[in-house]
Amino acid sequence: MVLALTVCGIVVALVVVGLFVFGLRRRLIQRSGGTFDASLRWDTPEQSDAGGKGWAYGVARYNGDRVEWFRVFSYSPRPRRILERSAIEVAGRRVPEGEEELALLSDHVILACLHRGTRLELAMSEDALTGFLAWLEAAPPGQRVNVA
Repeated sequence: MVLALTVCGIVVALVVVGLFVFGLRRRLIQRSGGTFDASLRWDTPEQSDAGGKGWAYGVARYNGDRVEWFRVFSYSPRPRRILERSAIEVAGRRVPEGEEELALLSDHVILACLHRGTRLELAMSEDALTGFLAWLEAAPPGQRVNVA
């Protein structure tokens, strides 16, 4: 009985510590400001029939001329993807359809982009989308930015 209670206590403690580390990591990512919630689907085909598959929920952070994207459910302190402003080409925007509505947050809009020849989709709120497009258009003089 004592052994079972000890094991249960250890399991509960590990779960609590794991959740605390998730929260602490997110706080550290957001500490410098300029963050927004963004789901990402990387390397998508032109005409995707994947529905809601392939989306990963994350937090994006502006860092100079880059957007760093971090997975929410990860312990890594490093960004999973780095998008450079000069390499992003906006291909269009759309609202989630079908199963995507279940895979994404309710108020998100999908932005289709090309980054160094790789097609990707970012899903974010309208406010975050406005900020992202403004950030893209605010590139320093002489830098090529393609916003549709």
